[in-house]
Order: sequence, then C-alpha cells, then structure tokens
Amino acid sequence: METRQLGGTGHRSTVAIFGGAALWGVDQAQAERTMDLLLEHGVNHIDVAPSYGEAEERLGPLLPQVRDRFFLGCKTMERSKAGAAAELRRSLQRLRVDHFDLYQIHAITTREELDAATGPGGALEAIIEARDEGLTRFIGITGHGTLAPALFLEALDRFAFDTVLFPLNFVQYANPAYRSAAQALLQRCREEDVGTMTIKSVARGPWGEKPKTHTTWYEPFTRPEDIQPAVDFVLSQDVTGLCTVGDTRVLPLVLDACEAHRTLSPADQERMISKGATHESIFE
Repeated sequence: METRQLGGTGHRSTVAIFGGAALWGVDQAQAERTMDLLLEHGVNHIDVAPSYGEAEERLGPLLPQVRDRFFLGCKTMERSKAGAAAELRRSLQRLRVDHFDLYQIHAITTREELDAATGPGGALEAIIEARDEGLTRFIGITGHGTLAPALFLEALDRFAFDTVLFPLNFVQYANPAYRSAAQALLQRCREEDVGTMTIKSVARGPWGEKPKTHTTWYEPFTRPEDIQPAVDFVLSQDVTGLCTVGDTRVLPLVLDACEAHRTLSPADQERMISKGATHESIFE
C-alpha cells in the first residue's frame, strides 16, 4: 500500500489509517480478525480514542505483540489539563503500551472548545507535559463539522501542532465555503510540514429515517463501485491519508480501494464534486 509522509514526524503512514471506531461494539474474536486484516494489507498507523466504545479494550490484548508495526495515535475529548492528563494515562493502561506516537485534542467543533483546550489550564498543557515525559512523541488536533478547517487554521496560529485530522470527501467539497477553507488549511499544512489526516471519506449522507444497517453514525457507501471513486477523490488531495470507516464489514472494501488508488484528474475531481452536490451533507 502507498505510504505518505506524516508531516514532520518522520513517519510514512499508509494512506489507509485504521480508524479504531470500527471496533466500537465488536467482540474480541472480531477484533483479532480485524488486526489480521490490517497486517495483511500492511497498514502501519492506528487512530483510536477512549470515546470509541470498547475499542481500547479490544486493542489492548493485541498491541503489545505488534507495537513496532504501528504508528499509534490516540485522543482525548477532555478540555481541562487535569482531565486530559488522567485520560491519557488510562488509555495507555487499556492499550497496554508505554507511549503514544501521537496524542490529539479530539473533536473540536467550536471556538469555545478550542479556547478551553488550548488556553490556560487546558488539555494542551497536559499533552505538552506528556510529550516532555516521553508519553507521546507528537501532538495533534482533530475535529468534525463544517467549521473544522477554519478552526484548525486558528489552532495552528496558537500552537505548532504536528498533525490535523478533519472531514474531507467529495460531498463536502460541493460546499464552496468548505472547500475553500479545507484547501487553505491543506496549503498551510504543506507549508508548515503538518501531517494531514481525513475522516468521512465514504460518507454517503445522514441516515435520516432509514434503518441503520451499519455501525457508522452516517450512512456509508457500501458498494465497491461507489467506495473506489470516493477513496480516490480523497487521496487525490494533498493529504497524508484517510482514517478508515467505522464498520468492520465495510472496512475490507475501503482497504482494497486504498490499495487500488489512482489519482483522479482535475476534470474527474470536478465531476465528483458536481455529483456530491446531489447528496445531503452529514453536517448541518
């Protein structure tokens, strides 16, 4: 599988970054099958969080044996210094590892949350101290929603984050304001050597009144002929990679699409964006 430089970390991540949310409600046997699948495809980067159900507990028995195979990222939704410090250490215990490669302020969606996490007594202070103690090597920030690119441009004014993680797909790019902000963020990340990870690559739209047939909070694309162009679109942008889908049944299709990725021409990308305008965004 193709690898790309994760900013200034020195690590080359596979373009498929395993999204630990896929292990939200699975049993240990399924977690083991998923780990085997990741190793089979050569995935070398895991992104997990304590907010992903039982994902940390499922990975805990598996990681010690393969720790050297993966760049390990984790996150906190705590906004205070004390809360983040405690959660980081709980995650280390659950995952049965002695350090993270990347620890991220998770799910920033408003400026108020950004202020709380990066201000005095905020989560960022705890993560910096953890880096100084050798508990994490790098520091990142993640977020959802339409404000994420603009918020992260501001976040980079406040601190030299090593990575950012935000939504990017052809449906979101049909929103001109979102596309402009995302492209501005990607340009700045390129200039400052910040790693760029994306989420929601195969989001088709909100569930609405439809029955929820998958564990993702949005309705995902599920057919290879839909997943491949969606993945190709994301990986045709100037990003390090995409975090894989939060559903173990769709996951193999996304991994296959990442392995088969081909860069779309500008004209093909514009056609995808035009198609995206016919879909409903998962974000209001």
